[in-house]
Amino acid sequence: MGAGVVQKSGNGGRRRRGGGRSRPMAEINVTPFVDVMLVLLIIFMVAAPLSIVGVPVELPKTAASALPGEQEEPLSITIAADGQVMIQTTEVERGELVTRLQGIASERDSTRIYLRADGAVPYAEVMQVMGALNRGGFSDIGLVTDTGGPSLDGQGG
Repeated sequence: MGAGVVQKSGNGGRRRRGGGRSRPMAEINVTPFVDVMLVLLIIFMVAAPLSIVGVPVELPKTAASALPGEQEEPLSITIAADGQVMIQTTEVERGELVTRLQGIASERDSTRIYLRADGAVPYAEVMQVMGALNRGGFSDIGLVTDTGGPSLDGQGG
């Protein structure tokens, strides 16, 4: 891949016919390697946003900072504007939510779970789902919001 042969010329720059000795070229052509790396970079840049949970909700905006990341794939619960509850992208009936969460919690090392709720969902419904998350074995609940919202200290906008 990129290595070639250089002719040894010992007779004033003229090429000899026949069995002249040749030595391998000492330089490696890295252009194909760089091309492959750039293609892989583009593929990963396009594929990374697609791995995020894809349930469309209009998240409320706050001035809070993001939570630190963790080792396991994050588990998220979504409450859509119509009240539909989903674990990742799978719709779950509210009556089955605690049972499903207990099964998931027994297989995970972390008790962290992310709750995404549409801004139009009433506070009481969000609190009911948070109670179900707690009964299901998840005590570290992170509320997902969009950044750039108003702050209550008068310094944000």
